[in-house]
Amino acid sequence: MSIEDCRHIAAATLSKVDYLVSWNFKHILNVFRIRGYNAVNIKNGYVQLDIRSPKDIISDGN
Repeated sequence: MSIEDCRHIAAATLSKVDYLVSWNFKHILNVFRIRGYNAVNIKNGYVQLDIRSPKDIISDGN
């Protein structure tokens, strides 16, 4: 995981975003890492992040 990935997670947490959307399946959209991010957030009094891929968010109109 890069420092930029860490910054994205931290910025999303502090901004209390509804969703963090990413194509980064290796480092950000990894279920085990998401559990880790949220464990750290909860431990430090922050909300859990809802992290999704763009395919989860964008409707194709059907």
